[in-house]
Amino acid sequence: MLTERPGERLPDRCDAVRQDGPPGLHALAAGTDRDHGAVTVGLAPPWSPDVVEEHVDRVKMLKRQVLGRAGFALLRKPVLMA
Repeated sequence: MLTERPGERLPDRCDAVRQDGPPGLHALAAGTDRDHGAVTVGLAPPWSPDVVEEHVDRVKMLKRQVLGRAGFALLRKPVLMA
């Protein structure tokens, strides 16, 4: 659903969840129906915000380093990933 982004098939998927899906997903289907417009628009763009989130996380980590609030575990991770 998220890789193909078929917003037009969303109502059919929600109906299928209500009929055959596990009870825990019924609330998700109901919430999706309530906010159908926003969910459809969210599925529409071909781009992903992952790259932006990476930059935001990197800037936050640098800020913690500069302010001296980064613990050893946080400072160790970039060294090991390099």
